[in-house]
Amino acid sequence: MIISMCDLIAVTNRHLCKGDFLDRIRLLVDCRVPKILLREKDLLPEAYEELSHKVLEICRATDTKCILHNYVDAALHEKADAIHLPLQTALTEKEKLTAFSHLGISTHSIEQVRKAEDIGAAYVTYGHVFATDCKKDVPPRGLASLAEITAQTELPVYAIGGIHIENVRSALAAGAKGVCIMSTAMQAEQKEIQKFLEL
Repeated sequence: MIISMCDLIAVTNRHLCKGDFLDRIRLLVDCRVPKILLREKDLLPEAYEELSHKVLEICRATDTKCILHNYVDAALHEKADAIHLPLQTALTEKEKLTAFSHLGISTHSIEQVRKAEDIGAAYVTYGHVFATDCKKDVPPRGLASLAEITAQTELPVYAIGGIHIENVRSALAAGAKGVCIMSTAMQAEQKEIQKFLEL
C-alpha cells in the first residue's frame, strides 16, 4: 500500500480525457487516488447528475472519495457527502450545505479563505499557483502567495494550477496539504499518476 505525504485531488475534465471517461475514473481508483473532484461544469444539471451517479457508483466501493462540484441539487439527489463549490455558489446555497459532511471551496485570496472558514469549509483550493494553459493570460499567484495563505489559516489548503511532479514538493514546502491535478489525471499512464502518491 502506498503511503503518501501529499494528499492528492484528481480533478476531472472529460474534454482532456484520454480514452473512455469512466475507464479513466476506474484507473484513478485503481491508482488509489484519495479524492476525485468531478468538475464538469459545462454540463447541464441533469446531465451532470447522470454522470455523477455513475462516478459515485464506481467510487463508493473503494477508498476513493468522490467530490461533486457546483451542482448542489444534483449532489443532494445523489446523497453525496462531499461537494466542492466556487465561493459565490457556496454563499448563495449556504442553507443547503449542512447536508454535506465534506465541503471544499475554491479561493484566490486570504479574504476568500476567511469567508470559506465562516461558511464551514473542510478545505480550500488556492490558485492558480503555477503557470497553466488553462489561464494563459493570467499570471500565476506563485509559491510566496501560497505560503502566505497557508500561514494564515488552519484549513487544509490544496494548491491548484500548473501542478506537475517537478513542483509538488515546493507546493508542500509552502504549506499546502496537497495538490490538485487535472491534465495528468486525465491523460497520464498509471505509473505517472502513482508518482504523485509516492511523494
